Amino acid sequence: MMNATPLTRRQALKTGLAAALAGAAPAFLPSHVLGRSGTRAPNSRIRLGIIGNGLIAKDHRAYFLTSAETEVVALCDVNRALLDAALAEVRDAKGACDGYADHLELLSRDDIDAVMVSTPDHWHAAIAIDAMRMGKDVYIEKPMTLTVDESRAVKAAAMRYGRIVQVGTQQRSDAWFRKAAELVINGRIGEVRTIVASLGEFPPPTQFAADPVPDGFDYDRWLGPAPWEPYHPKRVVGSYGGGWRCFWEYGSRKNGDWGAHHFDIIQWALGMDDSGPVLYVPKGYEGEPHQYHVYANGTKVIRDGDVKGHMIRFIGDEGEVLVGRDGRFAATPASLKNHVFGSNDQRLEVSDDHRLNWLDAVRTGSQPICHVGVGHRTGTLCCLSGIAERLGRPVRWDPQAETVVGDAVALRMLDRPRRASYALPS
Repeated sequence: MMNATPLTRRQALKTGLAAALAGAAPAFLPSHVLGRSGTRAPNSRIRLGIIGNGLIAKDHRAYFLTSAETEVVALCDVNRALLDAALAEVRDAKGACDGYADHLELLSRDDIDAVMVSTPDHWHAAIAIDAMRMGKDVYIEKPMTLTVDESRAVKAAAMRYGRIVQVGTQQRSDAWFRKAAELVINGRIGEVRTIVASLGEFPPPTQFAADPVPDGFDYDRWLGPAPWEPYHPKRVVGSYGGGWRCFWEYGSRKNGDWGAHHFDIIQWALGMDDSGPVLYVPKGYEGEPHQYHVYANGTKVIRDGDVKGHMIRFIGDEGEVLVGRDGRFAATPASLKNHVFGSNDQRLEVSDDHRLNWLDAVRTGSQPICHVGVGHRTGTLCCLSGIAERLGRPVRWDPQAETVVGDAVALRMLDRPRRASYALPS
């Protein structure tokens, strides 16, 4: 029987999280506490902070500002120009909102329930761990972290502090990607031995000449744990055509960009959310025309082969499934597009709104569709693909022990040097 003592708003949002992460059944709360009985409970909106307010954050701000579930109360960015523009946007829409240059100041507020981490990748781990340590649930843009060891640390922190983590691989909250994965996992195209994913290419990293750092931009803090390099606007800009994503110091190039999305769906379709490939081979090795990785059963995932106008192509011995964004979907036989699954089929979790899925998890203590364990495995795959690319040779991986096999240099690359003042928190 539930204790009749009224729960505070913060207690209501936190109850059951540790149990859910530990694999136990989450605690259930009465609908009036959660504001779901037709009348919203007082102060029941989830109060959010957004850390990193560049390119993708604009979409997140627009969503949360119009959601009945949330109140955006604080923003953080090391670039004062970006921060001021974002603050003006939020204040025009809702009134008060506070701005910070240091994420720790934002996180120190007891009235913030959860945060969005939409910085460049090299800051994801430290901010997420700090947030969880300070009692906040977290939505992290993909990929979850820059390195495998950082990913392990984020996963450990989620367990230690009993927090909810959603990774922004939102294709799992798309009906067509889900249908493609369900067709594959239920054997509707037979045995799948080859999968092709379209990632594209970034321009190579460039060593830019030094430019003056703009007023109001804390460039040292933007670099954070990464090695010092002279400031140049093309190094720090958030751009879908490159920018900081081109540099190994801040991102995982295309493996961490589109790879984080497409490899995640492939993991889902293969039932590999708690495992991963065993071999990573870079493009150009012994004349290989494509990067690829291989699972223990022999299934091969090829980067940038022929996807026939889609994003992912699953090739089975009895047919094909092709899927992309904006409703792009095709199958052979064509009847699979309208296939209706039966009661004996394996069904995958349903989410039609990735951010709302996270908010629901924050309220109930359930795990979101791209929880920290999923983000860890997909992120590991992205990192290892990048390690093989940089080394120019295959990397073998033991997904059970989660370690590199027989390559001391690749093993060291599971982590990275960090500047002394930016140690990873615990």
